[in-house]
Amino acid sequence: MKVVGLVSGGKDSCYAMMKCIEYGHEIVALANLLPLDDSVDELDSYMYQTVGHQIVVSYAECMGLPLFRRRIHGSLRHQNLSYRATHGDEVEDMLMLLSEVKRQIPSITAVSSGAIASDYQRIRVESVCSRLRLVSLSYLWKQDQSLLLQEMISKRIAAVLVKVAAMGLVPAKHLGKDIAYLQQHLLRLKELYGSNVCGEGGEYESLTLDCPLFTNARIVLDGFEVVLHSPDSIASVGVLHPTAFHLEYKKETPSFGDNRLNEASKELGSIFDVQGDIVLKSEPKCESQSLASDFVSVSDVKLHISKTKHNYTFTMGCCIHDPSEPSEGLQKDLGSILKAIDSELVKNGFGWVNVLYIHLYIADMNEFALANETYVSFITEEKCPFGVPSRSTIELPLLQVGLGKAYVEVLVANDQSKQVLHVQSISCWAPSCIGPYSQATLHKNILYMAGQLGLDPPTMKLCSGGATAEVEQALVNCEAVARSFKCSLASSAILFVVYCSASLSCSEKIEIQHKLENFLEQRRPYNLDNKELSYSSDPMLLYVLAPDLPKRYASRAVNMFDTNYWLFYMSWFILFIPRSSRTSILHILYIKK
Repeated sequence: MKVVGLVSGGKDSCYAMMKCIEYGHEIVALANLLPLDDSVDELDSYMYQTVGHQIVVSYAECMGLPLFRRRIHGSLRHQNLSYRATHGDEVEDMLMLLSEVKRQIPSITAVSSGAIASDYQRIRVESVCSRLRLVSLSYLWKQDQSLLLQEMISKRIAAVLVKVAAMGLVPAKHLGKDIAYLQQHLLRLKELYGSNVCGEGGEYESLTLDCPLFTNARIVLDGFEVVLHSPDSIASVGVLHPTAFHLEYKKETPSFGDNRLNEASKELGSIFDVQGDIVLKSEPKCESQSLASDFVSVSDVKLHISKTKHNYTFTMGCCIHDPSEPSEGLQKDLGSILKAIDSELVKNGFGWVNVLYIHLYIADMNEFALANETYVSFITEEKCPFGVPSRSTIELPLLQVGLGKAYVEVLVANDQSKQVLHVQSISCWAPSCIGPYSQATLHKNILYMAGQLGLDPPTMKLCSGGATAEVEQALVNCEAVARSFKCSLASSAILFVVYCSASLSCSEKIEIQHKLENFLEQRRPYNLDNKELSYSSDPMLLYVLAPDLPKRYASRAVNMFDTNYWLFYMSWFILFIPRSSRTSILHILYIKK
């Protein structure tokens, strides 16, 4: 993909662009946000680093790329973790900036950012990318900070501290010092005070003066002054204000990776100032968003709705059951079903915001894209402000039993006390959920996890090595999601269900089971020492055949269930299991925390 890199001047944004190139993408432009007043070093912002902005302008010449810059007109207006377009908010400045980049360079399809641990920043970058139909690339997300710092130093990123605000960091002593020089000191501060080695907790900010991306020149800082913001005796806050610098041009242009930074960029090394006021325009409704009103009323179709109640939740399955009438197509069937569920939720005083998990069954996986188009006309982020539900999608022979082309099961909570993880950025952490569902939903100590394939997260491609390799990769992906909720497969899994769209031999099943057992066993010693994680009995393993699975990956799918819900769910699968199949997939649904 062609990528615009969000640059603050810090080491993280530069290393994130290096990772983009490592994974085969091409950096074609840079984008930066800076204060309205050039004399101001730092803004009171949760989003942007502005210390050292006086030097960032040189990045265009150092990298031979166009740099788009915009003054920050907005301020912090929308303080919730989730973000909704808000007039006057500083996030809208990023929208305006990237919108102009996309207008001038239409080939751009992705945005790189250096987010490591801040959900606040990641969610806002993803929101802007979603509105501009760009892909968010966050290759540093959830990576170990000690290892990241070592990687940056070993990959020759020369960055100096330009702000300090933590115990053990002294403005007069540490500002202007290189991260390589301070590495051991930063590691000691982590041991002593629990500091973030990469400064993700605001302990410090950095400014990159040279790195492999700087193919034309490096920056030499000739002079600076230290400005104390808070001369506290325990944790002084100070910033470095550059007073003089120059570029030192490189005699030879070193290559970096297989891809050049940009073979044919728009006016290489040029600076573009993005002007204009922030004007929130109403998003034009796409065709899928207007579909919901086009479906016939619920009373005009014969629907079958069944409910199963639990203490805090109830499940609801819905299908069109009329064997005498042929299906009118997936869009019509699924739209009518979702409209019926929507009506039933409202009648009971609920909405899609109460839905924790959705099982989507369709008769033909070739229509997966059409199913998603219909799905998002009902289930949107606007209707689910805490996050869209987690989801699984399986093909079943519905037409053979007169149930049309779709069947939907929803798990509904009687309250809204849920926590949703919906990471849409492509990263090295776990596969992204760019689609209309989330990685996991936590409710009443039960974590409902979406299905995981054996995908390599940074490339989103199926890993090589066959069934066992795919199972192991999918387990690694699921473990990454579980860790975000401070639980683990090894301590919390109750039941694994392996969905297969190809018959497995006995030897394959034994090999996969050994792989699962070894994966869990290797993680148990650590978990038993972790007081935050409780240990459960060995999970069960069950194989289920299905005609087809999403994206037609030759992989395995594993599910984990809350025991009570498993009985209902398994009765459904026993009823519709086909006798033969072709490919397979790994899919984990539930984890007990």
